[in-house]
Amino acid sequence: QVQLVESGGGLVQAGGSLRLSCVATGRIFNINVMNWYRQAPGKQRELVAAITSGGITTYSNSVKGRFTISRVNAKNTVYLQMNSLKPEDAAVNDCSALVAVGPQELQNFWGQGTQVAISS
Repeated sequence: QVQLVESGGGLVQAGGSLRLSCVATGRIFNINVMNWYRQAPGKQRELVAAITSGGITTYSNSVKGRFTISRVNAKNTVYLQMNSLKPEDAAVNDCSALVAVGPQELQNFWGQGTQVAISS
């Protein structure tokens, strides 16, 4: 089984920065896509950023220019550098990964979630 372990969440002042990490372990042939989602209370889950194994990235318009997603393929790790944090960034952030667990078998996995809180 594949497990995703997230870290880096916490409390930060508005305007500050956090770096989230997500490490995938298990039976992994390749991770096609790694994503960061977030969900605030009373709001729908939204895709914050995604990155392919080739390094192609996408971002939510609300975080463009402030967040950077990156990955180290050899470590099956994805990062989300979050700068200039705003109150609206407060959410439970959750990474997911579209994983090739076999030569022709893709499965999606989720981490446990990590809280990002913004103080004023």
